[in-house]
Amino acid sequence: MTDLIAELEQQERELVLEHFDHADAWRLGSRITAAAQEAGHPVGIDIRRHGLVLFRAALPGITPDQEAWIARKSALVLRMESSSALVDARLSAAGIDAAASGWLGAEYAVTGGSFPIRVLGVGVVAAVTASGLTSMEDHDLVVAGIRAHLSAEAGA
Repeated sequence: MTDLIAELEQQERELVLEHFDHADAWRLGSRITAAAQEAGHPVGIDIRRHGLVLFRAALPGITPDQEAWIARKSALVLRMESSSALVDARLSAAGIDAAASGWLGAEYAVTGGSFPIRVLGVGVVAAVTASGLTSMEDHDLVVAGIRAHLSAEAGA
């Protein structure tokens, strides 16, 4: 578990953007959606900040259940300012069942698939979320999308 936590913490240190606005949200969301479409993944993709959805895609095969998971995963990221996978790994390693303890209510999902959009010198400004695959597959899809976005921005 400590190896997974270290890997997830490294991702958060590495995947920091220089800026993030509505146009960036569109480009990032479109990249993740294109990768999901190419792989045939039945997922929903969402980028939001507190109170505002910046990007949304619903690919064939998702169900209304994914809408609830997206809202709950992103709420966790915006509250904790860490990826939902990292929060899950840290709590599991500490032997804490957040649902059973009542510490986090039903509006939060402690499972992978949402990642903070962190801007250099600013902090967490949004959450990007995927839902429809397994917890870590959702997480990996989002992380790959952020990496591709950073690479494309560096080359621009």
